[in-house]
Amino acid sequence: MEYVNLDAQVGDLSGVLDPARYLDHLPSISGDLPPGARAFATDRDHYDFQSRRCVKDLTLGAVRGAGGEEMEVEFQHNCWKHDRDLVIRYTGVSSFAIDPVDEDRGADPGAVILDEVLPHRDGCSHEVACWEGTLTIVCRDLRAIWTETDCSSKS
Repeated sequence: MEYVNLDAQVGDLSGVLDPARYLDHLPSISGDLPPGARAFATDRDHYDFQSRRCVKDLTLGAVRGAGGEEMEVEFQHNCWKHDRDLVIRYTGVSSFAIDPVDEDRGADPGAVILDEVLPHRDGCSHEVACWEGTLTIVCRDLRAIWTETDCSSKS
């Protein structure tokens, strides 16, 4: 992450997640982001930890089309925080990586900590930091869609 601080110090607390530097920088770069990436990155709920549409604590559900120019990544909700899943469709993908890939866990990077969308010469880069790894996608643009889900039968 270039701007999001995943290990901030606030008073006596360490290891605090702090997107403030990114949010301060975002207005100066948002015009350089493709339209879909800009809408996703600047959504007021994106970094609001109390919001049901904050990416924090989503889990990776599926990656479709990896290695192709079109890709889709599905992040699943957890019923204690979210009431929707997040599907991100990437177009013009020029790079995709999940790092590290653990032999025991496969490509499961764990729950999302935070993410960062930045301008890139190919369009934008989207880095998603998780507890066990990082997803990084470089693409022409992305489209984020929050989809209906049902928590009534889950605990």
